[in-house]
Amino acid sequence: MTTTTPPAAGPVKVRNPIKVLWASLVGTSLESYDFYVFSYLSAFFLGPLFFEPLGVFGGTLAAFLTNALGFVARPLGAIVFGHLGDRIGRRMTLILTITIMGVATGLIGLLPDYATAGFLGAALLVTLRLIQGFSLGGEWGGAILLATESADVKKHGFYAAFPQLGSPIGSILTAALYLSLPLLLSTDDLLSWGWRIPFLIAFPLLAVSLWLRFKIDETPVFTALVEKQQRERVPLAVVFRTKPVALILGVGAALLGIGSYSLMNTYTLNYGAAQLGYDYTQLLTATTIGALLQLVTIPLFGAWANRIGSARVVLIGAIGTLLVAFPIYFLLQSASFEVLVGMMIVGGILPTMAWAALGGLLSELFGARIRYSGISFAYAIAAIISGFVLPLTLTFGEAVDYAWWHPGVVLAAMSLITAASAFFAARRVEPIEAL
Repeated sequence: MTTTTPPAAGPVKVRNPIKVLWASLVGTSLESYDFYVFSYLSAFFLGPLFFEPLGVFGGTLAAFLTNALGFVARPLGAIVFGHLGDRIGRRMTLILTITIMGVATGLIGLLPDYATAGFLGAALLVTLRLIQGFSLGGEWGGAILLATESADVKKHGFYAAFPQLGSPIGSILTAALYLSLPLLLSTDDLLSWGWRIPFLIAFPLLAVSLWLRFKIDETPVFTALVEKQQRERVPLAVVFRTKPVALILGVGAALLGIGSYSLMNTYTLNYGAAQLGYDYTQLLTATTIGALLQLVTIPLFGAWANRIGSARVVLIGAIGTLLVAFPIYFLLQSASFEVLVGMMIVGGILPTMAWAALGGLLSELFGARIRYSGISFAYAIAAIISGFVLPLTLTFGEAVDYAWWHPGVVLAAMSLITAASAFFAARRVEPIEAL
């Protein structure tokens, strides 16, 4: 570890910031698409395709647990890629993460199902899901830093929010495929081979993302670290030693933004179709409308973060979500399609506030020398907790006979944790240029 005294923070020199924004956005969109394709499949297809002998409930639970494994693998990815990001640079690390994710996702589309190869297909599925999570553990933090460390000082909140658009874009692409495939293919064809198409699309999308990332430069902040010889040898160790409270607050602040997606867009789809009798297409259409709205609200919330601070935007979003958590699921019990869409919009826009400003908040909790490791590890731990939202909520629902309030309890708990974390984190932020 170096003992060189860091210089005073100064303005970041911006070079092609729009190109950098697009490179970060396309990468996070592909990562989100790859990850969400699996999440959508886990609710309806993976059980009967890969875990047929376990029955309906057992197969669904096994699929949800496999989905959760992707989150479990994230801390390892955060450690490895966080270290690389703080040592060799943001750009090259992001090229590695997107390549691993794209290849793993495409290979899932080539797996044999249970009818073809027994549980071998399930074992390979679990392995590739772990690889997906490993990659995503380093992707998100790098994409945030690629944007914020190339931004004008006064626009960090907005630039940090821009890569967050990758989540709704990935969701929209995934939903569009699953809405269109039943119209183009018969049910037998869809279960036989059509489910593979969304995974195989990852290969051409990977080529586009790599092309964009090879065309951008390293961030000015990391370039300054190299020039001043201020890189840490083991950055994560420095995080644990000097920023333990910031790390804990970062985990809590990230919980709602990540966990609400699993609850609203995966568990609620399965719950609404399996328990409440909704048509799956209606549910998916409602969530897609909510995701389309996020394309507008995320940049707006990012601009708002420029004015009042990222931590405050996260706090307001968490409190708002807490207030609507139970009314949303009460209305879901007997809602018309119009009410269903309204519920998805309200239930999506408030957690979106916490999601949009999350990157800005976490970036300001750690200095540049340890920032990639710090925000990646905090995000990964929150993702592990969020990954078990699906099986825990399913098990909780089964225990209480799927009482209308059971998902509201989970959403409210996540909201409380994020609100408290954002409140205390607001007092610990520092300039993004600080080394």
